[in-house]
Amino acid sequence: MNKSYFIQKTVHIRSGKIWENEKLVWEDEQPVLQDFLKNAYRELAMDYPKFFKMDSLSKLAILATEVLFSHAKPDEDTALIFGNSESSLETDEAFSASMNSFPSPSVFVYTLPNIMLGEISIKHRLLSENLFLVMENFDAELFENQLSAALAQPDCANAVCGWVDLHNDEYDVFLCLIGTEGKWPFHAENLQKLYRLNE
Repeated sequence: MNKSYFIQKTVHIRSGKIWENEKLVWEDEQPVLQDFLKNAYRELAMDYPKFFKMDSLSKLAILATEVLFSHAKPDEDTALIFGNSESSLETDEAFSASMNSFPSPSVFVYTLPNIMLGEISIKHRLLSENLFLVMENFDAELFENQLSAALAQPDCANAVCGWVDLHNDEYDVFLCLIGTEGKWPFHAENLQKLYRLNE
């Protein structure tokens, strides 16, 4: 990676709140995840009916990218490097429960966590590389290594680092857009520091 890269923008979704960079942009006191997701969809004035067919993990990722890309359409070569600690466990459990009656193919589709990357790519028309990692905790050094490898590719101008974790209706979402201009130099220490904001 010969160029210098910067963290241009961040989004957090935690405890019914959505932050863009360090600014709280919306808050919902609704403690039920499904209600929060519907209310956030309406608050962001989204017009994407497919949203309501997705699992909750993908909905959280779509909401976060809607804020992340709210001021500029992403380049189609924007790489996606995402991770979490629970994989698609929430949906896996729902699909397992459905096997007692009639297993739902529409739920089965979401039993892999990288499906959310496909949903983001379809929504924002990305034709880029993507990678999904399962790790115990947000690992800034691992993200830095993987993002640096992606950004070293000649056809990759930008990348999104994403942590979208969900289990038992508890969620933790952090996305950041990385490119050649921005406020914070791109390295593991800043990734870790920005991830910890708004906790």
